[in-house]
Amino acid sequence: MAQTNILLETGTNELEIVEFYVNQDGYEAHYGLNVAKVVEIGRRQTVTAMPEMRHKALLGAFPHRNGRIVPLIDMAQFLGSGPITNEDAKVIVTEFNTVCTGFLVSGVNRIYRLSWTDVEAPGNFLQNVSRSSVTGVVRLEERVIFLLDLEAIVAELHPAMAISFDGTAADTDGKTYNVLHVDDSSSIRSLVLELLSKEGRFNLTQRVNGQEAWDYLQEIRARSEEEGKPISSYVQGIISDIEMPSMDGLALCKRIKEDPVLKRVPVAIFSSMINESLARKCASVGADAQYTKPDLKALSVKLHDLITKAWG
Repeated sequence: MAQTNILLETGTNELEIVEFYVNQDGYEAHYGLNVAKVVEIGRRQTVTAMPEMRHKALLGAFPHRNGRIVPLIDMAQFLGSGPITNEDAKVIVTEFNTVCTGFLVSGVNRIYRLSWTDVEAPGNFLQNVSRSSVTGVVRLEERVIFLLDLEAIVAELHPAMAISFDGTAADTDGKTYNVLHVDDSSSIRSLVLELLSKEGRFNLTQRVNGQEAWDYLQEIRARSEEEGKPISSYVQGIISDIEMPSMDGLALCKRIKEDPVLKRVPVAIFSSMINESLARKCASVGADAQYTKPDLKALSVKLHDLITKAWG
């Protein structure tokens, strides 16, 4: 894990994933998640039923050694199969969106270090059959590993954890700002588009990963030079996730801040993984702000402030 921290700080577009498998109706399906979200991997825990357990995949909760009460999700049942019953099943305890969640899986294989360029975006068919719970595909050792969107899974089982825009409507200055939003999760893109558009201060253009965002920024940079207009005529701010296929948000931010024209555009990182350590990594690549999902209200307020300060 220490080496991963070094890699992320330098914006080298790399990640580590832990591969696990789930026995689904007689076959072994392989999945992965970002090691940065993993607190620990341990044995199956005895759980206590929780109030309003609306989904059969939510088994209950157990006390964790850090003092938190951790809900446990059976991944096989969430994915539409029967419950996990093998005695050597594992629990992957994760932390994101400032919340700890346990995922019961049939077993854990190993950790891989990859480049985000090795991660393929899922096609529309896979997105539909997985209910948008798969955000990436990795081909390793003659098998396919699906990277899961844990935030989407938790939000489906516990709607209170979904992105929201709490509070009163923001005061507007009568202006609408062009903002590039970058996130590989279709559910997150839809929610952010709906909520920020409803607020009325931002006109959003969306891209699904850092590489597509960078290509778009290069296009409008070239257009600004051809038309003799400042880059702020095309984009005034950027919101980016961290985990994305092809190019992650840290590598994207690093490129933006190293570009002599684009560096003035404020970049706000909006990710489920923001903590003290990752906040330092965001700052090291030049991010102007970082916020934890699902706090979209705080992000909107800060982004507006950054844009008005950057462009006057």
